[in-house]
Amino acid sequence: MKLAIVGGGSTYTPELIDGFARLRDTLPIGELVLIDPAVDRLELIAGLARRIFAKQGHDAVVSTATDVTAGVQGADAVLLQLRVGGQAARNQDETWPLECGCVGQETTGAGGLAKALRTVPVVLDIAEQVRRTNPDAWIVDFTNPVGIVTRALQTAGHKAVGLCNVAIGFQRKFAAHLGVDPELVRLDHVGLNHLTWERGVTLLDAPNAAGGREVLPQLLAEHGAAIAADLHLPEPVIRRLGVVPSYYLRYFYQHDLVVEELKVKGSRAAEVSAIEAQLLEMYADPALDTKPELLGKRGGAFYSEAAVQLIASLLGTDGRTTVQVVNTRNDGVLPFLPDDAVIEVPAEVDAAGVRPLPQRPVEPLYAGLIAGVTAYEHLALDAALRGGRDRVFDALLAHPLVGQLELAEQLTDRLLAHNRDHLSWA
Repeated sequence: MKLAIVGGGSTYTPELIDGFARLRDTLPIGELVLIDPAVDRLELIAGLARRIFAKQGHDAVVSTATDVTAGVQGADAVLLQLRVGGQAARNQDETWPLECGCVGQETTGAGGLAKALRTVPVVLDIAEQVRRTNPDAWIVDFTNPVGIVTRALQTAGHKAVGLCNVAIGFQRKFAAHLGVDPELVRLDHVGLNHLTWERGVTLLDAPNAAGGREVLPQLLAEHGAAIAADLHLPEPVIRRLGVVPSYYLRYFYQHDLVVEELKVKGSRAAEVSAIEAQLLEMYADPALDTKPELLGKRGGAFYSEAAVQLIASLLGTDGRTTVQVVNTRNDGVLPFLPDDAVIEVPAEVDAAGVRPLPQRPVEPLYAGLIAGVTAYEHLALDAALRGGRDRVFDALLAHPLVGQLELAEQLTDRLLAHNRDHLSWA
């Protein structure tokens, strides 16, 4: 089996390598190609990848490529984990919205729109190269904003699915609270990428078994304080709602408070850049043959486990149908959204593809916000595909965190000023 990672020069790639090495019985990789235009970083990451595989007794061949078409040749699956503009662009996304009193974040609000505008054309170009070279390959997108990028891929007819680590993170944390194997925990997870709620938690008798026992009330009763502290949300609110929101919901539920905190704290991008510099120094050590503990502060916990599970099911390596949380086409699952919206819900996954599971009606408190952000994502994708200041303005005006004419005008001006080098039409 051959896998390719576009963005393989990322400092985060060793997290994936560690999972591939540990879980080789689930996903038997024979060859891994790391694809990235940054040659120096690419060779550095590839060297560490080879040492991690060797340490684990894994005989996979690790190769590198700077050309996408060459790198994806013969790949069974292609993972996308790229950041157009790097941490410098992310730092801007997290900074200039604060000047307008809006949250500065790489996937939420105006900063998230900027990232989408930079990213969608690049990802679609990569996907076309994959389709021309290897049309049967699955494209697994981990590139943010995952919902918009996955919608762009699926709208263009690509064999693609989106993946995020929020759900598997909740699964692992809930399992730890319950003292059980994570595979016995199934989530009633609903919403959009980075806009989700856990409306139920089922404890199964066996992995992928039917039935099970609802344990969310127990989790909230016994561990509500710890869950709320992890999300930085008030515990009484979580107890009253009876659900566990994604930590991204804090940008909506406590927007003004978060803005004031970010003005004092500074951007996450600056923090990540400092971590990356340290990681690159560590990766250069020829004696290093394990994933450094520092990498855990980089973000994306459990992504490797989620990626292994998803790819193994899509490629049929275990011959089973599994239930996993993915980003995929709505097709009536949430009837208040258009069919071509991309939702994040549990789905059956196997060699036949991805089939989102039916969902019970979504409560108005959540459905209203989901519908509003879906409308924004539709306009954001239109702006990314066709360009134009008016389309950028429309997307910002539609966003629930903006919604005011003067504010949308200010944000549009700043977005364009900071992203002209990445927007061919600007």
